[in-house]
Amino acid sequence: MELDEIKKKVRELVPSNIRIKDIEFEGPLLVVYIQNPQELAGIDIVKKLAKELRKRIVIRPDPKILKPKNEAKEIIMKIVPEEAKISSIEFDEENGEVIIEAEKPGVVIGRQGTTFREIMKETGWSPRVVRTPPIKSNVIESIRTYLTSVKEERQSELRKIGERIHRKILPDGNWVRVTFLGGCREVGRSCYLLQTRYSKVLIDCGVNVSNISETPYLYLPEVQPLDSLDAVVITHAHLDHCGLVPLLYKYNYRGPIYVTPPTRDLMVLLQLDFIEVAGREKEAIYSSAMVREAMKHTITLNYGEVTDISPDLRLTFYNAGHILGSAIAHFHIGEGLYNIAFTGDFKFEKTRLFDKTVTNFPRLEALIMEATYGGVNDFQPSRTEAEQRLIEIINQTVEKGGKVLIPTFAVGRSQEVMVVLEEAIRERKLKEVPIYIDGMIYEATAIHTAYPEYLNSELRDMILYNGINPFISDSFVRVDSAEKRDSVINDPSPCVILSPSGMLNGGPVMEYFKHLAEDEKNTIVFVGYQAEGTLGRKVQKGWKEIPFPTNGRREVIDVKMRVETVDGFSGHSDRKQLLNYVKFLNPKPSKIVTVHGDEMKCVELASAIYKTYKIETRAPLNMETVRFL
Repeated sequence: MELDEIKKKVRELVPSNIRIKDIEFEGPLLVVYIQNPQELAGIDIVKKLAKELRKRIVIRPDPKILKPKNEAKEIIMKIVPEEAKISSIEFDEENGEVIIEAEKPGVVIGRQGTTFREIMKETGWSPRVVRTPPIKSNVIESIRTYLTSVKEERQSELRKIGERIHRKILPDGNWVRVTFLGGCREVGRSCYLLQTRYSKVLIDCGVNVSNISETPYLYLPEVQPLDSLDAVVITHAHLDHCGLVPLLYKYNYRGPIYVTPPTRDLMVLLQLDFIEVAGREKEAIYSSAMVREAMKHTITLNYGEVTDISPDLRLTFYNAGHILGSAIAHFHIGEGLYNIAFTGDFKFEKTRLFDKTVTNFPRLEALIMEATYGGVNDFQPSRTEAEQRLIEIINQTVEKGGKVLIPTFAVGRSQEVMVVLEEAIRERKLKEVPIYIDGMIYEATAIHTAYPEYLNSELRDMILYNGINPFISDSFVRVDSAEKRDSVINDPSPCVILSPSGMLNGGPVMEYFKHLAEDEKNTIVFVGYQAEGTLGRKVQKGWKEIPFPTNGRREVIDVKMRVETVDGFSGHSDRKQLLNYVKFLNPKPSKIVTVHGDEMKCVELASAIYKTYKIETRAPLNMETVRFL
């Protein structure tokens, strides 16, 4: 349907008393600007338009009716009762929204939305009311500020994206294929190219965290030139899935990046840290300016929002249960032609933080799924057993007067462990010692508190309604400087230290390991995957002498500390869960491809799926192309 035809249809469907100023595409959205938004109270016109037009619809106030921000802020403070305890008022000019953070959001909304409507009537701005996060996130604040500063550039880019998405195509034959650019029979540099006759979409674009010189095969003719891509879709924020996204903008990609809102914020956090760490060791492969350029082109989608991203592709994100905002990317191709999904990393088990991953889809012909723990012997203990084992190890170490070092990924595992330790202390199962939180963990945790709707229902209710927030326990002590780190290391008292990176391949954990490894009273506990070639894998394997980089030279660290691995905290599914996931998929795909695992794990999982469910399976090599239709 042409834009002129769509405009005509919108005007027919919208009540005559609603004054429409303009209608245009901005990225995947059809935006309807109106001059009297207060007249929409009680009318669900968005749902009606979306159903008729099969587009994502947004109603925005005409920018000309918006009160100046300072004036609007004063009006809001007068309208909203003090008991709401407003903590901040921010303006999203791109969407014509005023974001009101308050300790009591219900008071801002008012009985049956009366206060909400009064704000809209008096200011013109559409209120978005959110609960005040208990920890302030500098990253989220910086992103808001930056996007406001590039509002006009971003709107121009969104209109170009909208034109590209809704370009005309010929309604004839189509095909579907995927080229595997990284992450096949290996863990790291995940990157896949989904192609149809009319579209090219990149799913993930990561680095190999154990060897950053190994990058996806983006030079293949199927990918080039990069400006021929319609979109980049990121399943979650870990660097092996998103670490190279900014580099695309160095090589002339100017299209959109689709992510969930938490993934955008965590992605920026991890990419900026990646630049800092890489810059200390050698020159970083991209700059913070490229991170900002990528951010400018980022479009956020919540779970379940069906969105056109090209003339023949609709994208829907579903919860993957791996980390905050992690998603299965489901693509509906053509008008019912084919459906294919990429799991990214997923967890088919409810965890302390998240609900288990989704298994029900409207349609599903093919699935590309991870195989990190797909080997024949990859069985993890239950989460309860893992938690008990961790608490037992900490108590034993503390009794000896030692320190417990837990290398953790700043996003995901850290917050899982924090919730477990907070509960153990609250229930007096764990000796009360300081738990030091170092590096990016604090900021990543702040981002978790900003998105309670992405947490599982029990944790969300505990935080919002029961007054227990495990992320802000008095037991946690933030380490935010080198001086503080030194004092933790030199203090002879027992303690627990959570510090990134999770594989001992950089970050503040290196300083702790260097000073604690030679004391047998101390313990290092691995709670996440250790990739081959990383320092973490060497320590885990039992190496007693570790070559350690210090100021441009190498010294040898004698590892005398106790070394433990506690499986069960992983954000990945073990073999049993992977097979059960396929069992409960509805509908069952006719083809499954295994990726993101060591060679034998990908092959063994593919073989087991075929033998168990008689589904056609493959474990492709990097640079291989598989045709699905």
